[in-house]
Order: sequence, then C-alpha cells, then structure tokens
Amino acid sequence: MATMRKVLPRRLMVLASLRAVSTSSADTFPKQVKIVEVGARDGLQNEKNIVPTPTKIKLIDMLSEAGLPVIEATSFVSPKWVPQMADNAEVLKGIQKFPGVNYPVLTPNIKGFQAAVAAGAKEVSIFGAASEQFTKKNTNCSIDESLQRADEILRAARAAGIPVRGYVSCVLGCPYEGKISPAKVAEITKKMYSMGCYEISLGDTIGVGTPGIMKDMLSAVMYDVPVAALAVHCHDTYGQALANTLMALQMGVSVVDASVAGLGGCPYAQGASGNLATEDLVYMLSGLGIHTGVNLQKLLEAGAFICQALNRKTCSKVAQATCKL
Repeated sequence: MATMRKVLPRRLMVLASLRAVSTSSADTFPKQVKIVEVGARDGLQNEKNIVPTPTKIKLIDMLSEAGLPVIEATSFVSPKWVPQMADNAEVLKGIQKFPGVNYPVLTPNIKGFQAAVAAGAKEVSIFGAASEQFTKKNTNCSIDESLQRADEILRAARAAGIPVRGYVSCVLGCPYEGKISPAKVAEITKKMYSMGCYEISLGDTIGVGTPGIMKDMLSAVMYDVPVAALAVHCHDTYGQALANTLMALQMGVSVVDASVAGLGGCPYAQGASGNLATEDLVYMLSGLGIHTGVNLQKLLEAGAFICQALNRKTCSKVAQATCKL
C-alpha cells in the first residue's frame, strides 16, 4: 500500500509535467499561418522539360481555388539561363487574379523588375544568400554586389509602390562552404530588411538543417529583425523540413513557403526530394489547430494535376497516403 502511494504521486507529477509541456508548446504556436506557395516558380523551374504555358496557368488557378493566399507565379529571368520561365509574361497575364490572393514574381535584376512591372506584376521578390561562394556560383557576383542589385530594385519598387519580398539562401548550410554562421544570416537579413523588404524568407537551400540549427539561426536573426517580417523555406533533402518548420513556428514565425506535391528537388543532392510539400504542411497545421484557409482536398487535386502533367509521382506523403499517385 505504501508503495502504491509513492508510485501514484510520481505518476501524477509526470502527467502534470506532460500537460504543462503540451500547454506551453501549444501556446507558442501562431493561431494562423500564411502559406506562400512556390511550386509554380521554384518547383517548375527545376523541371528539365518545358512545361506548356496553359498547364502552368491551370496549376496556378487550381492553387488559387484551393485558398492559398500567396502564389509565386513565375520568374522574370533571362530565358538563356532559365528556359522554363521564358513564358513569364504570358503566365502572369493568363492566370485568374482571385480577390485577396497575391501573385508575386521573382526579379533577379532591374531589367527583370521592369519586365515584370510591364507584365502587370503587383509584387516582386529578390534573392540573396548567406554564402559568398554560393552567391558567386549562382549569380556571378559577391554578396555585396548582389545586395547592390537588390537595392536598385528596391528603390525602383518603392517609387512604383510595389512591395518587395526577400529570399536568403543557404541559411542552414551551403554546398560549397558547409556550415553557415547564424551571425552571417542575421547580417544579410538585417540588410535586406533595412533596405525595404517587407518580408524575408530564410531558406535551407540544400535541406541539411535540423531543428537545433534552425533554432540557433532564428535566435540570431530575430535579435535584429522582427519575427513578423520573417518566413521559412525548408527543403526536405534529409527529411527534416516539417521538423524545422515546427521549430520555426514555436519560435513565432507565422509565414511558411511550400511547394505543391513537393515540386523542386535539390540540384546538389541527386534524387533527393526538394521543397516541403504544401499538402504535408497543411495537414500538420490542421492537426495543430492552426488556421491556413487552405482546402486540403482542392490542394491535393492541384498536386495530382501537375504530377500527371509532368508524368511523375508526387513527393507529398499526404498525397501518397490518400491518392496513391
């Protein structure tokens, strides 16, 4: 009997502790998350075969119908470097513009920005990286030079009244430099924010990060930049995308990039899955009681459509479990 009295209080203490942890974790999550869908741009530009313009337009329209609030539509880059995006103006003009949905486009330089505005873009995105070597190989310039290009776009966008979103690549690791200092990520992010980016997406470009590394990086960045201005963009190369996203949510981040059907891939790890699948993200957020405004069934239909068009299997675990594609 005495043994039972000792065991029972101990069990109650454990249960109380678990409840406290559960409640405290739940309290840290945002009540609502804005999903930025990048499949039509970041996802499709990785495809070797050119995707027909009507297919891209239909995909974006289906994503709009699914309730996604932000859909990155295309990229105004030179067709010489990214042939997949040569139809950027046709895509942007051809999609239905749903009320309350934003359709940003990527503009790597001032020429791309001007072309995007001429095609009717209402929001643009710029990109940089926390790795010097990655920046040189990806954009043929230094980090400082890339920020100068970004500043030129930001000044032109400010004059035109167009909001600008920023991307910082390689925040949790680089294919050339390996580990990246959180202080370096904070430095680049702070500069982009100071220059006028209303939101900066922190990208684990090669998907090597873990929740611990994500926590360290965000802690450093949040010291200089308000968490309300931050988003995360996780790749699933090592299967860590949802775990890293969950850590970011617990730290107060409420904007997450994702790609329908996990479109994207990682060019530095052959055969590896790329972007976090939007379906998997929506499923997890729904299970946490976090509002997204996204209809999962319609999202699954959009993923099935583009996978059929590409003649490939989905990378979304939720789609695999429910649709057997």
